Amino acid sequence: MSWCAGGDKLDQEIFDAMTEFIGYLLQRGEQLSQRYDVPVSAMKALRRLGTPVAMKDLGQSMHCDPSFVTMMADALEQRGLAKREPSTADRRIKNLVITDRGLELKAAMEQEMLGLMPWTLALDRSEREEFLELVRKMCHSLAAADESPAARKPEGEVSGATGVTSPVAP
Repeated sequence: MSWCAGGDKLDQEIFDAMTEFIGYLLQRGEQLSQRYDVPVSAMKALRRLGTPVAMKDLGQSMHCDPSFVTMMADALEQRGLAKREPSTADRRIKNLVITDRGLELKAAMEQEMLGLMPWTLALDRSEREEFLELVRKMCHSLAAADESPAARKPEGEVSGATGVTSPVAP
């Protein structure tokens, strides 16, 4: 699957392996979603809930649009996993608050998901520690690149590839 003509073969193999790896992880997440009857997006939101979270803040942390946050909150409320409450500091702000049932389901899903992760099955402890160090190093590199002035687009710039307005960096 050579897409970078003249490029580094090792980088291409890493890209292909990571694509396959991420595909397996997504597939396992979908299976878990079906087993617990919770949409994947709502599972992601549930993972971020511990203390009450303003819906706006949840959307920002998940990099999604307010209407999508409403859809996730609706899915969680319909299943009794979370509820909306007005903020005690500002009643105009709606917080999403995890319920006892949500806490139980969150713990069960996280425990099951951890058991499905390939590193728990394929790597010994020292390999997992090394893998974690490498993943953190790559994440740090991505975060640093995202924070560089060259990586930022001017506010409201439209991406030519998708026609979607880029979010404004904080």
